[in-house]
Amino acid sequence: MADHYNVLGVDRDASFDDIKKAYRKLAREYHPDVNPDPEHSEKFKEITTAYEVLSDPDKRQRFDLGGDPFSQGGFNGQNFGFGDIMDAFFGGSGGGGRGPRPRHRAGQDALLRVEVSLEEACFGTEREISVETAVLCEVCGGTGCAHGAKPATCQICKGRGEVQQVTRSFIGQVMTSRPCNNCQGFGSVISNPCAECAGDGRVRAKRNISVKIPAGVENGNRIQMSGQGEVGPGGGPAGDLYIEILERHHDFLVRDGNTLHASISVPFTSAALGGEVVISTLDGEQKVVIKPGTQSGGTVILKNLGVTHLRGGGRGDLVVHIDVTTPTKMKKDEEELLRKLASLRGESGETVSVHQRDEKEHGFFARFRDAFGR
Repeated sequence: MADHYNVLGVDRDASFDDIKKAYRKLAREYHPDVNPDPEHSEKFKEITTAYEVLSDPDKRQRFDLGGDPFSQGGFNGQNFGFGDIMDAFFGGSGGGGRGPRPRHRAGQDALLRVEVSLEEACFGTEREISVETAVLCEVCGGTGCAHGAKPATCQICKGRGEVQQVTRSFIGQVMTSRPCNNCQGFGSVISNPCAECAGDGRVRAKRNISVKIPAGVENGNRIQMSGQGEVGPGGGPAGDLYIEILERHHDFLVRDGNTLHASISVPFTSAALGGEVVISTLDGEQKVVIKPGTQSGGTVILKNLGVTHLRGGGRGDLVVHIDVTTPTKMKKDEEELLRKLASLRGESGETVSVHQRDEKEHGFFARFRDAFGR
């Protein structure tokens, strides 16, 4: 058995970096792509075997103990190539070429936006939608070949999917690989392609699918439908289809998560005396009780009349914001009644008593109107 340390010219306690450096130096001189001389080729086999043993901790240990470093299989001392020298130079994994590209590949995901109303988002719905994607070619079944035909091995790359090219570099002649232009890297060519899909194994088509939109979805949510996306080249497995929700604005309800907001105007007499107002909600008409003395900016909460929780069940609330209106024009008798009321309450029309409004309450209603355009 050859002394691999002597072959590489390193000491028995040499580090991995020392071994790699020694191999790089010898490979520049003896690699067959650099020097095709038969004696150099044999020498390169010897130094490659030595590098394979000493660069692998397990094999090196078996060699140091006097055993066969290849007793557990693996490298047989005869296989060598450009990957070995590239591994030593640049730290790559080696292992030879990439091989041909598969024609049968997975398809891409698809995205479709669906507009829904607030009612549909709240309670859920089922939609029949039309989607155009790549689907399996039914004529060839995804093979891309005409009836009875089969892909033939590429005569340029001999089925490897890549061709090799020798160029000059700082170490001499270097062999590189690139995809074969004749077969586009597939290793085979379809000389008689399917007339329907032109050899791709798929065609574009419109189809209708049913989509269940769960209760509680909101703008921007996506629903994943596995296997409903684009069929891959060569009839490969389809990707997923994502349905993105676009929620339309409601006429008078504004959504904030699972909470709904509505703004109503009540006359100052109703705000002072109290009363009831009927409003439309997602659940039909509902009564809103106005308590006596209600101020502008006050709120009434209607429990469980908001949006359904997407996870966990239950519903949010509907918050009704009160805007107290003051008449801009009054009849003479109405004005007299108000003056009499002001007199009874000690509120002179010439002297206005200013009371500080609750900033928290006023500020919230102002922010609500600013945020929702009310």
